[in-house]
Amino acid sequence: MAGTPDVSVAVATRNRRDLLVQLLESLKAQTLPRESFEVVVVDDGSTDGTPELLARERDAGELQLQVIRRERAEGPAAARNDAWRAAGAPLVAFTDDDCTATPRWLEAGVAASRAEPGAIVQGRTDPRPDQLDRISPFSRTQIIHGVGPLYETCNIFYPRRLLEELDGFAADTYSMPAGEDTDLAWRALERGVEARYEPEALVHHAVLPAGPVGMLRSALRWHTAIPVFARHPELRRVHLHRGVFWSDVHEHLLRFLLGLVVARRSRLVALVLCRPYLIRLVRRRSGPLLAPYILLLDLVELASVLRGAARSRVLVV
Repeated sequence: MAGTPDVSVAVATRNRRDLLVQLLESLKAQTLPRESFEVVVVDDGSTDGTPELLARERDAGELQLQVIRRERAEGPAAARNDAWRAAGAPLVAFTDDDCTATPRWLEAGVAASRAEPGAIVQGRTDPRPDQLDRISPFSRTQIIHGVGPLYETCNIFYPRRLLEELDGFAADTYSMPAGEDTDLAWRALERGVEARYEPEALVHHAVLPAGPVGMLRSALRWHTAIPVFARHPELRRVHLHRGVFWSDVHEHLLRFLLGLVVARRSRLVALVLCRPYLIRLVRRRSGPLLAPYILLLDLVELASVLRGAARSRVLVV
């Protein structure tokens, strides 16, 4: 490398070879000069041909590419820590292996970071335009059109010095992909660090089909994100519905369950309690046919959140 790059792109990956190919191709198309950025990819124990892909990409030399291989998977927080600690630039741009960067992503992110030294810069994230037809109740993607409050690592820029001061992601607490990025940002905010939004720093997130079972599995893991609310009370105020509920859906679901309990005593009270959640079930774009599944999904998510809240001793419902 001729000199120190302006920015290091940090990526954690595991068993997403085909998606990783597309991310790397998008990084080759950046308007920022190649000598101005490097890419650090940490392979968190992949078994799908990712190591061979990364070896070929490194040897091809089209990107300034560092590859770190973890033989045993320890989760994205630990992998991202390896990535930023190996980075050589004063600015670290985090993105995920299921994203593709638009050509001006790095150029815009670097410019925004220079305009406000020391700040966290969150870029814009939209679903991939060529995959919009895949969006359904059984798919996952990301839409970020403002700064915070979750500060997702699919598209965010951190000064390396700040990462050193914070000692990176809390990998011991967040071994699963939930809450580790939010916790990092809020530790910075609580130190007085500013955060800003840069819409020109745009990445596209894949629309990932999960299927009915996959969505239930995702809902089951939300308990692992609850420690972030115990650690950062202000996050509860700005993010949770009424400062307590995971979402307004959980409030309506609890009212619905209470309505079922009191139905024998007062049908009118039961109807008032149940109405908001019943409206949600029948007025979805997917129609009322999915109502039993949506009810199951919401119950699983609620149970997972309550489990996490009990473990963390924090009021989140």
